[in-house]
Amino acid sequence: MGFLAKLVRHKSIEQLQSEAGSRGDFRRVLGLWQLTAIGVGAIIGVGVFVLAGQQAAANAGPAVVLSFIIAGLGSACAALAYAEFAGMIPVTGSAYTYGYAVLGELFAWIIGWDLLIEYALIVGVVAIGWSGYVQALIEQIFGVHLPAWAQGAYDPHHPENGHVFNVIAAAITLLIAWMLTVKTEWGARANTAIVTIKVIGVALVIGVGAFYVNTANWHPFIPPAVIKDGVSTFGWGGVLAASSVVFFAVFGYDTLTTAAEESKDPQRDLPRAVLLSLAVSMALYLAVSLVLTGMVPYTELAGAAPVDAAFKALGLHWVRAIISIAAIAGITSVMFAFMLGAARIWFALSRDGLLPKWFAQVHPKYGTPARPTMILGVFTALVAGFLPIGEVAELVNIGTLAAFIIICGSVLILRVRQPNVERRFRTPMLWLVAPAGMLFSLFLIIGWPWFADGRFQLLGGLPMITIWRFIAWMVLGLVIYLGYGIRHSELAKS
Repeated sequence: MGFLAKLVRHKSIEQLQSEAGSRGDFRRVLGLWQLTAIGVGAIIGVGVFVLAGQQAAANAGPAVVLSFIIAGLGSACAALAYAEFAGMIPVTGSAYTYGYAVLGELFAWIIGWDLLIEYALIVGVVAIGWSGYVQALIEQIFGVHLPAWAQGAYDPHHPENGHVFNVIAAAITLLIAWMLTVKTEWGARANTAIVTIKVIGVALVIGVGAFYVNTANWHPFIPPAVIKDGVSTFGWGGVLAASSVVFFAVFGYDTLTTAAEESKDPQRDLPRAVLLSLAVSMALYLAVSLVLTGMVPYTELAGAAPVDAAFKALGLHWVRAIISIAAIAGITSVMFAFMLGAARIWFALSRDGLLPKWFAQVHPKYGTPARPTMILGVFTALVAGFLPIGEVAELVNIGTLAAFIIICGSVLILRVRQPNVERRFRTPMLWLVAPAGMLFSLFLIIGWPWFADGRFQLLGGLPMITIWRFIAWMVLGLVIYLGYGIRHSELAKS
């Protein structure tokens, strides 16, 4: 087999479907509602409690609801593609496995390597935010402070605060890794309960806040555009710029597809769970955005905890404590979903021979991918403990957007190449949906093309330093693949 042929060798759909039916690596313990809870748990979190208010204050005003709709439309295009693949290829690995079936081994490796670091960093970053909420709640209820050295990571910009290691952030990542190692269903049941608490908390924000909405705060709904330092904010340009930021809040359903081999009926339940989790989450996002910007003027939502700020401004202190608990629950479920996803992508890469097989050994007692899960637990604990949240958070979007582009393209290619393969779910209007998903994702990376102040510009998008770091990680992955994976791949042996 020639070198180029090795890069594009792939598994057939029929082979993957056969393997899914014959493999017994995992125990099938997850039903529709547990899968949906994993998706909702991964989606709902920082978007409700932080981004909705912050982007209203910084970019879009009350029209931040339109920013969520724009980001949600792009995410929905990818969700439909994921749903079609999930009903057709019920194998752990999510986008990595789908890419293997359509585009070949090299692209599959790129997707898997990309998502592995993205999911791990999301766990670390979210753990840091979780630690902040927990410390604030402990202080509010008990008046207790951790020692300064244990409150957070060392920050070279603020060495005077005495921080050394974020103990609580590291502890929660290790706890979640332990839960996912011991029994997936234990973690899934705990996650379902946590997601329930979170949804109740968000419903409380909507239900109570709705009584305090002043429609005058919605005028003007789209504030007039402002040009500052050559950058347009507010107006339609601000709405588009905010959509690039809030996209962080409208993906996460892809994590539930990594648990395909632990689903009781994956070909039926995975597509439903993908679409249901996104639908529930979008409804909550839109309602919270309208309520927050109606409760107080959008200019008052610029702080680190805009939901808390809105209720504080109205003197509703009893609600604030409940919101803090819901926020902690919400962020916990995000960590659960993404660590579960990262461990199963690592397992799939190793099972296919692209990483050492040692990582693909299922625990004989617990039936879980224990080795990658615990290694990820330690890695994310170190990230959360020693690194300030800062620029680490900027790395989490680009990998998912790159995967979305590949997935939307892949489902289109497969419709042409193998139109007669059984599909339990078919993406409607695929020839419109898939290209739209690819364009949405591309614009969210590079920015939205816009003409303002007499010149063309790109609004939103990701910082160039993030793009260069992503490229560096991809180069490292390419070295590992060419040095190890291309020779040890299961397809190479066969």
